[in-house]
Amino acid sequence: MPLARADLESLLRARRLDRTLTTALPGIDPRDEAAVAPSALAVLDAHLGGGLPRGQLSEIVGARSSGRTSLLLQLAAAATARGELVAVVDALDALDVESAAAAGIDLPRLLWVRGHVVTNPGLCGDLNQRALEQAIRAFTLVLQAGNFGLVVLDVAEAPAQALRRLPFTTWLRLQRMVEGTQTAALLVGNQPMARSSAGLTLRLTTGGLGSGDRGLDGADVRFGRTLFEGLNIEARMTRAHMREREEGSVTLRTVPDNCA
Repeated sequence: MPLARADLESLLRARRLDRTLTTALPGIDPRDEAAVAPSALAVLDAHLGGGLPRGQLSEIVGARSSGRTSLLLQLAAAATARGELVAVVDALDALDVESAAAAGIDLPRLLWVRGHVVTNPGLCGDLNQRALEQAIRAFTLVLQAGNFGLVVLDVAEAPAQALRRLPFTTWLRLQRMVEGTQTAALLVGNQPMARSSAGLTLRLTTGGLGSGDRGLDGADVRFGRTLFEGLNIEARMTRAHMREREEGSVTLRTVPDNCA
């Protein structure tokens, strides 16, 4: 069912998330275009100029197993560690809460909005389209609440046809909504969606799948019997601003907890 504004406000009050951001959030001018939300990954933040830009609509894009979820969880964990509130509109209801907690996310500071989009809708494409529109409506309502340091719309694995049917003005409207705020708005998907409306696009690809490859710390990337012990991820950054494009790339390394 559609998420109404009154329902969202009631949920925020129940979770005590209707307050403003805590003083742990650095005192920044929300109109300052240099204001950022650090990821706490030093090598990535160095290339991003400090972190994700606040007051802009950015994107993380990549295929399945490209590291997009790991990076999303890292960004959310860093935000809650700063005392910020985080909202994740999970269009496909794919978030694993145990993984979120293991990544260091302070769950009481997380608002999780679960959606109903499915990867293979069959003959129910219209229902899927409405579910996607409801997810975007929920994303809009959370942005309007204005209390969050990071707000995410995760539509990864959503059918490409449903995404293509969304009007381009959707992303322009969301960009205008977040401008001048302290919120870092983030889209997560297989392919870029917002195009020129995106302040920053991070394209993720995996590399180093063999035991001879090395991560940033020089350690071998190895696989155990069931879990990988390390995986290289290349993040290629494109920043569109004032008709200029800035590009760069950086290699990250993931190390899951409790690998055996």
